[in-house]
Amino acid sequence: MSRTRDLIALASILLLVVSAKPVVTNQHFLDVPTTPDFEPLSVGRLWRFDVDSSEVFKDVIDLVNTHDLDLWHIGHTHLDIYTPNSALALPEGLLRLQPSLLANISLPAIKPRRSHTKWDLSSLQNTTFHADYHPLSEINQFIQEIARLRPNLVKLKNVGLSWMGREMLSLVISNGEATAAREQSEPVHSDSKEVPSEQKLSFVIIGAQHAREWIATAASLYLAHALVSDLSEPYSLSRLLNVFDFYIIPVPNPDGYEYTWEKDRFWYKTRQQVSPKSDCVGIDMNRNWGYKWKALAEEQSRKPRHRGSGLAAPCSHWYPGHRPFEAPEVNNIANMVSTIPNLVGFLDLRSYGQMLSSPFSYSCSSIPKDAEDQLEAGLGGAWTMSQVYGTTVTTGSLCSNLYRAPGNVIDWMYKRAGIKYSYALHLRDTGTEDERMISSYLGKLSKFVNEARSIFGIAARTGRARDALVSMVIFLREA
Repeated sequence: MSRTRDLIALASILLLVVSAKPVVTNQHFLDVPTTPDFEPLSVGRLWRFDVDSSEVFKDVIDLVNTHDLDLWHIGHTHLDIYTPNSALALPEGLLRLQPSLLANISLPAIKPRRSHTKWDLSSLQNTTFHADYHPLSEINQFIQEIARLRPNLVKLKNVGLSWMGREMLSLVISNGEATAAREQSEPVHSDSKEVPSEQKLSFVIIGAQHAREWIATAASLYLAHALVSDLSEPYSLSRLLNVFDFYIIPVPNPDGYEYTWEKDRFWYKTRQQVSPKSDCVGIDMNRNWGYKWKALAEEQSRKPRHRGSGLAAPCSHWYPGHRPFEAPEVNNIANMVSTIPNLVGFLDLRSYGQMLSSPFSYSCSSIPKDAEDQLEAGLGGAWTMSQVYGTTVTTGSLCSNLYRAPGNVIDWMYKRAGIKYSYALHLRDTGTEDERMISSYLGKLSKFVNEARSIFGIAARTGRARDALVSMVIFLREA
C-alpha cells in the first residue's frame, strides 16, 4: 500500500509539470536580455560532437576539462559544446572530430518589462506573466503578489541568505488541512513506515541551481501559480492540495541568476568568492551536496575505471568547492528540507535534454535499493510519451544518462533526506529543434493537460498508481 501511495504521489508531481509548461520561447538557445532597440547580436556557436565509442567520449571530455570549455549537454551519442566569439578557436583535437554547427547563439531583443499590476496574477489563464522570462526583482514581486492574493494557501519562507546576502524565497503551498498535526510530529520520509492516511504528503521542487537555466525557474513559477489558481480555471491544480503540501524554491541560486541578467547570460555557478587569493568566482551547487562529495577532479566518464587526479580548478564550471555545503545556498536548502515531514518526492528542474534521471549521480555501478521502482516509473512514462507524441525520452540513473558527478542534489535527497522518488528533470528539447514561437505551444496545451488530468483522475479512483504515473510523465514532450 505504501508503494502504491508513493507512486500516486509521484504521478501527481509529474502532473504538475505536464500542466505547467511555461509559455516562453524554447530555452535551448538560452535567450539573452537586451534592450528592445538592439538588433540581435551573434555571441557564440553551439557545436555538436558525435561520439560512437567510450574512447571517443573520454577523449572529448578530456579536452573539455583541459581547455575549460563550456559543455551544455551530454547525450548517449553526442555532446554539445558552446564557444563564445571572444574565445579562441576550438582545440585542434576537437576539430579533428569534425563537429557540426548546431546553432549560432545570438542576443535577441526582449519585450519591455511590465509592472506586477499589469500581470493580472489573479488568473492563471489570463495572466501575461508566463509569456516571458523575468529578472530576479520581478520573480520576487510575483512570489509576494501570489502570497498576497492567496493568503489562505501560500506562505512565504526565507530559506536563508545567499553568499551576497540576497534572500532565498520559497513558497509553502498548502490548504492547511492536518498542518497542526504535521508540525508537531517528527519528519516521516520514504524510508520510514507508511505515512498515516490522515497526514498529507510533501513534495519539494527547486528551480535553476545552474544560473543560466532560466526555463527551470520559469517552470517552477508556473507550477506554483497553477497550484493556487481557482479550481474553475482550465489549468488549475488546486485539487492536489487536498493530498499534498508543496515546497517550491524558484531561484535557489539568486546571485548567479541575477548575474545572468546583468553581466553574463551563460554564467553557471554561484557568485561566491572561493579564495581571497584567487580571482575565480563561484561554486557548482550541484556538486556541493554532502553525499559522496569529492574535491578531486574526475574525468566525466560513464566508465568507473576512468579517474583523473588533482583538485578541481576553482575557475572550472564544475568546481565543487573546498568542502561539502560550502555554498550557503546549498546549506540553506538542506536545512529547510530536514524540517519537512512526510516527504515523498523531490524534483530538480534542469535543462536541456528531455531526460528523467534517478539516483545515483556519483557512481554508475552503485545501484539504489529502490532502483526498480524508480526506473519502472521513468520507463513507464517514456513509453507512454512515445505512444502519444513519438518523442524519445531518456530514462535511467543520472550517472548513466550523463556522467559521474559526486555531490549531486538527487543523491543527497535520496540517501540523506530519505526521499525515495528523487529525480532530476532535464526539460525539452534535445538541442535539435528550431526555436519555437509562443503561439505554437498554446494549441497543444489544452488537449494535453485535459488528457493528463482525466487519466490521473481515473487512476486515483481505481488505485492503479502505475497507470497514473505512466500517463503523467508525458509532460517531457511539452515541458
